[in-house]
Amino acid sequence: MAQAAPRASASAAHKAIYKDGSAPVEARVDDLLARMTLEEKIAQITTVWENKVRIFDANLQLDPSKLSSTFPNGLGHFARPSDAKGAVSPRVVKGRDPRQTVALVNALQKWAMTQTRLGIPILFHEEGLHGYAAVGATSFPQSIAMASSFDPDMVRAVNGVIAREIRSRGVSLVLSPVVDIARDPRWGRIEETFGEDPYLVGEMGVAAVEGLQGMGRSRTLGPGKVFATLKHLTGHGQPESGTNVGPAPISQRELRENFFPPFEQVVKRTGIEAVMASYNEIDGVPSHANRWLLEDILRREWGFAGAVVSDYSAIDQLMSLHHIAPDLEGAAIRALDAGVDADLPEGLSYATLTKAVREGRVAQATVDRAVRRMLELKFRAGLFENPYADAAKSVAITNNAEARALALKAAQRSVILLKNDGALPLKAQGTIGVFGPSAAVARLGGYYGQPPHTVSILDGIRAKVGARAKILFAQGVKITENDDWWEDKVKLADPAANRALIAQAVDAAKGVDHIVLTLGDTEQSSREGWASNHLGDRSSLDLPGEQQALFDALKALGKPITVVLINGRPASTVKIAAEANALVEGWYLGEQGGNAMADILFGDVNPGGKLPVTVPRSVGQLPVFYNYKPSAHRGYLFDKNAPLYPFGFGLSYTTFDLSPPRLSSATMGPGGTATVSVDVRNSGAREGDEVVQLYVRDKVSSVTRPVRELKGFQRVTLKPGESRTVTFTVGPEALQMWNDHMERVVEPGAFEIMTGSNSVDLKSATLTVTP
Repeated sequence: MAQAAPRASASAAHKAIYKDGSAPVEARVDDLLARMTLEEKIAQITTVWENKVRIFDANLQLDPSKLSSTFPNGLGHFARPSDAKGAVSPRVVKGRDPRQTVALVNALQKWAMTQTRLGIPILFHEEGLHGYAAVGATSFPQSIAMASSFDPDMVRAVNGVIAREIRSRGVSLVLSPVVDIARDPRWGRIEETFGEDPYLVGEMGVAAVEGLQGMGRSRTLGPGKVFATLKHLTGHGQPESGTNVGPAPISQRELRENFFPPFEQVVKRTGIEAVMASYNEIDGVPSHANRWLLEDILRREWGFAGAVVSDYSAIDQLMSLHHIAPDLEGAAIRALDAGVDADLPEGLSYATLTKAVREGRVAQATVDRAVRRMLELKFRAGLFENPYADAAKSVAITNNAEARALALKAAQRSVILLKNDGALPLKAQGTIGVFGPSAAVARLGGYYGQPPHTVSILDGIRAKVGARAKILFAQGVKITENDDWWEDKVKLADPAANRALIAQAVDAAKGVDHIVLTLGDTEQSSREGWASNHLGDRSSLDLPGEQQALFDALKALGKPITVVLINGRPASTVKIAAEANALVEGWYLGEQGGNAMADILFGDVNPGGKLPVTVPRSVGQLPVFYNYKPSAHRGYLFDKNAPLYPFGFGLSYTTFDLSPPRLSSATMGPGGTATVSVDVRNSGAREGDEVVQLYVRDKVSSVTRPVRELKGFQRVTLKPGESRTVTFTVGPEALQMWNDHMERVVEPGAFEIMTGSNSVDLKSATLTVTP
């Protein structure tokens, strides 16, 4: 039986506090909650995505006549208005352009504001990991590529563009950034992360949120900004066996030392208003049912005051995957009690809460707590005052010249030079062969949008050299039969067909002076494995398919060969690293990737990116990361112990000299600070960028500590012969640890302060902390 709607006189309704934009948010929420029925409350903590087809006509356009009958209690949350009809590839059914998205959003908001009982606006969310995942939007480098820039200012600027493109369509919430640390490259979602290091991930995460929401800790959304969603809390980036949503075999100490810090930094330094729980379990408790994680840590320890939203169908999976609930109602009760405020993307579990409250299995106050947090997002976004978007403005700012220029700059700053025997930069002369499966296609990576124009590496090189050099192209191999990230089935290309393509490439390469060979992944061979019929993780880090055979065949010609990696995960390219004349890591570089790579290859831009992850020699080295404990990595029989490339590594077309670190004081108290100074000089003949990195090691401690931990970095640009002094401040936050009583302290003793251009080639000084 439906709950009777609370009645109010016309005079009281006219004076409704929740409609008064000058009233405090808390008072507005109190007033609105008191007026709502239980059914209306449940509508606010559930979502619609694939079920939106119920309110569309045969042409997937909104049919307003269906709204009130389909959603009689209002519509709280609407997922991805820019897509056509939910979980379908935009290559199969094209999504909505800016005008179409705004038309849908405005029509839905008009209905919600004028045709529902209380006039509560709808909260819309979109994906925006490395660009708004929509038709016409700007596509930037994938997150792992942007992390390679070691440039938080750039990440902030990129997310500022993402925010304004999304907000211009009437959307107030974006499901990014990802601040999981990634410690298993078999995991297909590693491309969505900022790498393996908690400090780097934290700095990039803070910058991303500042770009999306604005600087400072304001909880009110400004013009052109969107609420960010911090995800996925936590342990997601080191799943058992490297497979997505697998258990995270992580101790509380490991959580606090490595997995928690990026989330904590964002919560304490920004106005973050939404956090998404992770799919995985920790110590037997899935994150969506983990009250210790979502209440004790997130809210009480860190002071988070916003809303916790579920990952897609993750509450349902408490029943179907984790088996800690007998049915959807049981899953809803567990998640709601743990502190999950909204059920995405369909609200299947939380839809059962109406009956559970009626029958006394869930307290009304528990539901009200979640509803309050979701309503606060709407009030703080200003939706009650102006929920509508301007289509003309959206068209004008989406993928405009400024956005495209930033996409190019971001791609340029994300490229990493891993090896160069002098083959690079190339000269625009003679005949250049551009080969490989990623030469003629711009690979954007997972959660991709559909930008108006993309530039492949082949396109970029042709535009760069013009008529000064002859360009030959051959595909060489095909990696997967299909490269659509959305497609469930993944099938490697036919080996026999690839052997024929290799023969064609070898024949074409016989007449070239230099080979540029693109190798790596497609959006299918490294991706989010979101279901057992949609896999994305791998048991090997070798290049998939016949790519190694293509390299071997071309190398046998004796031509200079530059390999460009376009990939989502680190690849164990041991033989290629040894035999190629130059090796470049590009990851997925976005819509301007081809132009950026051409700028790098021909020397118009000097590469300055650094690895945000350790690149293993083989899967047998896993887990491998730079900040390991002293007892780890003793060595292997018949193989090298060192990784293929260390964290923080990256070369340049110039050279840099870095001085040993100088300390402003050799001693300090536990609460003191010391300044670390490093002189860096461009000793080469080209302008270039160096990333000066600061690492710390506690020499003797009450519990084991890593051999080094990144605690600072600065990317500097220097002209030939130019010098600069880079300074860092080392204080308690850089030296603190969790002791054997799980207390965060700075222990007295000696600390090794190390600086250098990567995590291996370091110079040091000793800082002593006195009692």
